[in-house]
Amino acid sequence: MSVLAVGLSHRTAPVALLERVAVSGDSLVKLLHDVHRSECVAEAMVVSTCNRVEIYADVQRFHSAVSGLSELLGTYANVPVEHLAPHLYVHYEDRAVSHLFSVTSGLESMVVGEGQILGQVRQALRLAQEEGTLGSTLNEMAQHALRVGKRVHTDTGIDHAGASLVGVGLELAERVLGPIQGKRALVVGAGSMSALSAATLARAGVTGIVIANRTYERAVRLAETVGGRPARLDDLPAELAQADIVISCTGGGNLVITPEMITGTGPLFLLDLALPHDIDPGVRALPGVTLVDLEAIQNSGLGSGTGTDAGDVVEAARRIVAEEVAGHLEVVRAARVTPTVVALRSKAAGVVEAELGRLVSRVPDMDQRVRDEVTQTMRRVVDKLLHEPTVRVKQLAASPSGDHYAEALRELFNLDPKMPEAVRQAGIDGSVQSSQTTRSSPASPASPATRRKGEL
Repeated sequence: MSVLAVGLSHRTAPVALLERVAVSGDSLVKLLHDVHRSECVAEAMVVSTCNRVEIYADVQRFHSAVSGLSELLGTYANVPVEHLAPHLYVHYEDRAVSHLFSVTSGLESMVVGEGQILGQVRQALRLAQEEGTLGSTLNEMAQHALRVGKRVHTDTGIDHAGASLVGVGLELAERVLGPIQGKRALVVGAGSMSALSAATLARAGVTGIVIANRTYERAVRLAETVGGRPARLDDLPAELAQADIVISCTGGGNLVITPEMITGTGPLFLLDLALPHDIDPGVRALPGVTLVDLEAIQNSGLGSGTGTDAGDVVEAARRIVAEEVAGHLEVVRAARVTPTVVALRSKAAGVVEAELGRLVSRVPDMDQRVRDEVTQTMRRVVDKLLHEPTVRVKQLAASPSGDHYAEALRELFNLDPKMPEAVRQAGIDGSVQSSQTTRSSPASPASPATRRKGEL
């Protein structure tokens, strides 16, 4: 099995298309299970944010998996797959690991270094765990990605390489309204992005922050954190009339602000951070109203982290990602060869025990001391013969073509690493020697409780 990533983001697709593909809530759960049920897919995880939708899967066959996952995304977007395909990117094995690590580190975000992606990947991992679509391959990869993201943010300060989406939006607001300190703001929604927006507004000196949400209790809780006032969605027309800045990020899939709701004379700055859109683009036709959405932020060039210092920070982050990817792949490749090594030692142990049994039957009167010495000598000889090839194949397994060495070993010794006996008979130190040698039974197998974890 190998890891495959298929997706699209703000780098490859227009916002209008991203809006159609974006999934959340029950739709996200359904997509996750549809992916997991796809042919050739053993594990699945979906990362869906305001500017990307990516499917990660542990697959058996590359081409059929790419075709199936692309068709699924097309179905959910209600877009013919031939129209969607030019905007899709596909990453396989090493590149899939590298891509997830880069995404989680904020290197692929619209605003370089934004920290929200860490939480979004964590949510994707948690959902896949809860829905039972995850196995060891994707679970370990995603867990490692989260550790890499934390390390990048801690070691490089990449958070400062680009402002947050909210920060960029407010910078655009100041171009329209002038200094925003003392302005009145309305935040629509009470999720994580809304909380970030409210906190950013408060730090910028915006006063009279109002939080409007479908669930009033959540609006109350968020408003309390910034000294603001809660409101219901039904109150939006009245609240819009009093606001200077509006940030909407419910992502509920329906328009929550329409031209008919805006009755004030302006100026009014609207920031729509939701996908699908929260605010009807028709508000742009109203006098004194400015609407900025994700596409406008993308085209603004702000927060791209292209300055000299930011460039150094990004380069440092990329070096960390490359280092962590290499480490992850080394562990994965070494794990792949372990069953072959165990099978080889198990087969050698079987040969030794068979020959010892034959010796006992032919020389039943052999002195016990001599028998023990012969037994130990045979095992030492086999251990020494196997030591070098098993050590080398583990080392070589860390290389990009490491699987070929394990395959050669299986062919040369006619090994079947899937046989349960290979695991059951593995010795405590991976040698051919049993861990329960007794004087009356020189061929006693090792107890499963004594197996070394790292060897299996």
